Amino acid sequence: MPSFKAAAHIRHQGQDMIIFPLSSNFGSQPVAAQEEELAALEYQAHAAGLAGHAVAVWDAGGGRTGFMGPDQWHGFLRGLNLRAALAMVNKLISL
Repeated sequence: MPSFKAAAHIRHQGQDMIIFPLSSNFGSQPVAAQEEELAALEYQAHAAGLAGHAVAVWDAGGGRTGFMGPDQWHGFLRGLNLRAALAMVNKLISL
């Protein structure tokens, strides 16, 4: 059973985020596959008792961090680098 690291209970604008640092190949998947994977991760996070929406971050190459999450959080996510996301990891979620 694969496991994913997740940073839980990050609050932004009064809302909870569950941040999943994923492998760089996540960014090269079709959007539909990305959305499906992120939905599965969010489901598992909720089953583990975590509140909030799932957000994916990954190494997009060239020192950039790719991200996928609700539109209203894009400003916050643009300022989040992968190193900071990894430092926030505090929960292991299994699929």
